[in-house]
Amino acid sequence: MKEDYSDEELLKQFENEGTRPKAFNLLVIKYQKRLYWHIRKMVLNHDDADDILQNVWIKIWNGLSKFRSDAGLYTWMYRIASNECLTFLNKKKKKLLVPLADMENLLSQSLEADSYFSGDEIQLKLQKAVLSLPEKQRIVFNLRYYDEMKYEEMSGLLLTSVGALKASYHHAAKKIEKFISGD
Repeated sequence: MKEDYSDEELLKQFENEGTRPKAFNLLVIKYQKRLYWHIRKMVLNHDDADDILQNVWIKIWNGLSKFRSDAGLYTWMYRIASNECLTFLNKKKKKLLVPLADMENLLSQSLEADSYFSGDEIQLKLQKAVLSLPEKQRIVFNLRYYDEMKYEEMSGLLLTSVGALKASYHHAAKKIEKFISGD
């Protein structure tokens, strides 16, 4: 079984009802890990990330037939995953009736208690620093630092100018540096 199909080949197979399930399974195999880790960096908890990822795959399945190739397939899926994460975090804030600063503490505690987190003390401190960032800066930092996404690609995903993204990343990096150094 060939697992290195291009996005175009997978989309073409998805259009055909007879090969749709196979094409979708190959799409899941191709992007499962990348989407999981994107989600996990935003919500931090393994179980929450798994639940959100399931919702993302449902939305992708339901929307794939209407997908237009304006943006890359991966960018489109990333946007769905990011929106699902933001929706999840907003619902969690409202459900728990906690202010944003307390939500950061709650996520931080969740990370420390997560048995799937295998990082050392320095990685935990970095994650806490990233959590302290405003939402937009946190997303930009994660995409650039962890996913090594180019600003141009990020611009298509977040619908923000390259200049604004560079500024957000710069400010995020400075805040993280300050957090880690304890200033």
